[in-house]
Amino acid sequence: MEPIVPFTLLLVVFVAFIVMIPGYTSIPQLQQLMRSFPEQGFVAMAMAVSILSGGLDLSVGAVFAMADFLTLYFLMVLEWPLPLTIVAVMGWGALIGAINGGLIAYAKTRPFLTTMVVLIILRAAYNKITGQYAVELAGASSDNAAWDYLGGGFLFGIPINMVCLLVVGIVAHFYLTRIRSGVHIMAVGSSRKAARHAGIDVKWSLFMAYVLSGMMASLAGILYAARQNSAGTDTGVGWEVNALAAAVLGGISLSGGRGTISRALMGAAIIFLLINGLVQLGTHGSLTTAIIGAILLAAVAFNVKFVKNKGKLLQKIYVTPSLVEFEPPASIARDSGTVFAENDRLKNAEAIALDKIEGPEDIILDEHDHLYTVNRNGSIIRFLAPDYEVREEFARIGGRPLGMALDRDKNILVCVAGMGVYGVKPDRTVFKVTDETNRTWYRFKDDSRLWLADDLDVAPDGKIYFSDATTRYDLSDWALDGFEGRGNGRIVCHDPATGKTSTVLSNLAFPNGVCVSHDGRSVLWVSTWLCRIYRYWIAGEKAGQLELLVDNLPGYPDNVNRASDGTYWLAFVGLRSPVYDLAMADPAFRTRMVKQIPPDEWMCPGINNGCVIKFDDTGRVLESWWDPGGRSHPTITSMREHKGYLYIGGLENNRIGRVKLPNGDVNWTGWKSYWSSNGQNNSGVAPSNVRPITTAKAKHVSGA
Repeated sequence: MEPIVPFTLLLVVFVAFIVMIPGYTSIPQLQQLMRSFPEQGFVAMAMAVSILSGGLDLSVGAVFAMADFLTLYFLMVLEWPLPLTIVAVMGWGALIGAINGGLIAYAKTRPFLTTMVVLIILRAAYNKITGQYAVELAGASSDNAAWDYLGGGFLFGIPINMVCLLVVGIVAHFYLTRIRSGVHIMAVGSSRKAARHAGIDVKWSLFMAYVLSGMMASLAGILYAARQNSAGTDTGVGWEVNALAAAVLGGISLSGGRGTISRALMGAAIIFLLINGLVQLGTHGSLTTAIIGAILLAAVAFNVKFVKNKGKLLQKIYVTPSLVEFEPPASIARDSGTVFAENDRLKNAEAIALDKIEGPEDIILDEHDHLYTVNRNGSIIRFLAPDYEVREEFARIGGRPLGMALDRDKNILVCVAGMGVYGVKPDRTVFKVTDETNRTWYRFKDDSRLWLADDLDVAPDGKIYFSDATTRYDLSDWALDGFEGRGNGRIVCHDPATGKTSTVLSNLAFPNGVCVSHDGRSVLWVSTWLCRIYRYWIAGEKAGQLELLVDNLPGYPDNVNRASDGTYWLAFVGLRSPVYDLAMADPAFRTRMVKQIPPDEWMCPGINNGCVIKFDDTGRVLESWWDPGGRSHPTITSMREHKGYLYIGGLENNRIGRVKLPNGDVNWTGWKSYWSSNGQNNSGVAPSNVRPITTAKAKHVSGA
């Protein structure tokens, strides 16, 4: 949202001068504007880089002026080749930047005083040498076609110096947002303490920021020299003030770490258009300077005010519900005769670890029958077989652990909200698997961080597939994602063999439970807010394709896990209701509800029932298990089958449930299913009772 402010102001200024100045949009006039602007744009970028690092560089105007003189002197007086001249002047700018950065980063001097002193020294030196070499510069010239093209050439009708600005601007933007050393500069500007704790070399990042600032200012001087072929005593005077005003006007925070190169260029364009337009209107130079000062003052005041009230403003406009239309689901009435008909099969489930656990969102059992679950305090809790009376803290990870899985090496892999995916070795050593994925190249916002890693599973080749339920909300306000119903989530894959993590599916509506199919060729995942189950193929001729496996479920699906008969168990964390379905079909209603009603009065799905269903590879739902009223197990989020029993977990529960399955395989375990030589996962062949997906309501979709 923030770039809209300078962009709108830029349009207003441009349109105002179109109205006031005749011929302002003529081709020659526009070309002249584009030819005169780039140097100021480069100086503004130089200032922006220093501010984004948390500092300030007041020497950019003097560096620009001295670069202008050095370019003319090397090229015309000393008659150096143009490439050597450019390299020498850029190196000189880097040297001045290194002096600034070295003093600020390593000698811990203040950026304002340091760069102001450098400004004074360079300005004095510039005035001295320009006067001394004025005659030699006036009589010198360069017969170089490349030099003439640099100063007055066009590329597709655009002045060549403008092309240089666009190219360097794009490169600088990607450097600060995509390249590690550039991102470190932004991180240092946001919080030096946090950057230091993250392992970033703060001093080196600061040093490099000023080196880059000096090089950009020098490049501006080279282009200015090519265009003007002169070095006057007033060259670059006051440009540091204009650059500072441009950065602030573009919305770059003076405290560092917030802003972009594009905003700096928008601010510079506003300042440039104002000065140019006022000059064309015949305004006196002193009045123009006063106007620029007033704009700078207003921009600083707006920046302070905006930062102070940013949270309140975003709170009012951040939640933007979308249209979600449901068809009436199958009835869950006890006498309906449907497969979802309510029953009492979970009502008398045995309670394990009663009041010894808090919020067992997921559970898993190892090959020795020990029971592991996650706890609200960030721990992995183990209950020892056979009676599960002995409780011990197996490992402490921190955060809020959610979904779990066992890999081939018997490590427990767990999704941790806000932290990523972690693992616990059999010897209880905790290790990080991944906490980021690849960044979407076309998005300005950095979406590489994992926000709400929710559930995961491991494929036969060892790759870990997990859901990142939402990239807009944290665990504390994840319910708002449900009110939006938008595609804010993604399915991510981490390959331990290469250490790389990448997003395989994006724009998904709250992807939650993840389960690798019995044949290991596809990944089943659920969309909680759309009440659907999808299949993503990871092997075979359909690899890379996405299919809708089950649609229009009567509840909100959570974790999904394998069953012993080649089918799958699925937990309902809540139930749909006709009223809430109507609310999902009315985004305006949900918007008013979120913005005008206190959170404790918001309409929510029914979460006071516990339900688990079973479905097969064709998408056919086979049976359901209910705890009516959720007396023992409301908000069921997970279940695991193990040796003829079904174990039940819940996000808000104080126990783990266990029921005897009438037809359960007493020898079947999840571990054998995945990693034993007799397990189905290693066979590569689908179970004999699983039919091809011909009757499922499936279709290819690009997202939820």
